[in-house]
Amino acid sequence: MNIRTLQRGLKYRGRVKAVRQTYHVFEGQGYFFVLSFALSKARRGSGYFNVIATGAVDYVQQRLGGTRGVTAKNVVLAARRTRHVPTTLAALNVLYILVALGAASIVRAGKHRQLFFTLRKGRVVELQS
Repeated sequence: MNIRTLQRGLKYRGRVKAVRQTYHVFEGQGYFFVLSFALSKARRGSGYFNVIATGAVDYVQQRLGGTRGVTAKNVVLAARRTRHVPTTLAALNVLYILVALGAASIVRAGKHRQLFFTLRKGRVVELQS
């Protein structure tokens, strides 16, 4: 990916506070840029970023919309025949994007800090130019 393309026209879409990190979601043309920052005092100021294609987010919304108790593993399994969501980390970022867009919510943290999401039916907020 070209860094100039990546930084051009990013729009802030929302914040998601999860168990260990806070995620900030930005939208560009054809992708989402997810920044995360640690919540712990020991790691304050540290974080990372991920780039997720809008096609992956749309695919997950269409495929799993209206489902409760969705995990990152469920997303990977649902997309196993596509190249949209190859890893559980990518799946988790897709779920955080959907939460930031208002198309999903975090319903609970399970054993071993596993997160469960509820995905709403309907179209994800479309790109605005």
